[in-house]
Amino acid sequence: MFPEYRDLITQLKTTDRHFLRLFDQHNELDQRIKNMEASISPATHEEIETLKKEKLSLKDQIYTVLKKAAAA
Repeated sequence: MFPEYRDLITQLKTTDRHFLRLFDQHNELDQRIKNMEASISPATHEEIETLKKEKLSLKDQIYTVLKKAAAA
């Protein structure tokens, strides 16, 4: 996710608690979705779609933080 911001992501994960929370939530959702799609965890199509929308929202929030930090 966002390879162009790799160094900034590493920095923000250690200095910005809000960013770290967003980043961890995104990764957790990503793993849950993968498990559901692989039928490791039971889920309906609607549940998976809801989680994907949540994950996309987190990704948008992460990108906003990255852009602001890069501009500072």
